[in-house]
Amino acid sequence: QVQVVESGGGLVQAGESLRLSCTASGLAFDNVAMGWFRQAPGKEREAVSCVSESGATTYYADSVKGRFTISRDNAKNTLSLQTTSLKPEDTAMYYCAAAGGGGLSASVARRCAIVDFDYWGQGTQVTVSS
Repeated sequence: QVQVVESGGGLVQAGESLRLSCTASGLAFDNVAMGWFRQAPGKEREAVSCVSESGATTYYADSVKGRFTISRDNAKNTLSLQTTSLKPEDTAMYYCAAAGGGGLSASVARRCAIVDFDYWGQGTQVTVSS
């Protein structure tokens, strides 16, 4: 049984940083792309950042480029998202997800499409006050 668990969310002021973490079990972690997605109230879920199985290929949404950094530790089955210079518009529930394994990991990471990710965590809330 695949389990994906996020942690690290919280309430911060604009300009501050948070480090989100995710652990995944029950799957071949080092063989699949991983990603972070977010959903704000009243809005659709959107891609934030994705990474290929080796970490060599990454994707960032334009809104977070230069501020967020995705990384993974395959030895520990963990995925991280370092967020800096947070803005009120970054307020959302952040979800970690693992790809289903179909297709090339680098292609999946580059596209960072919700439809390619089969396993999802419950989310961790990030709230940024102005």
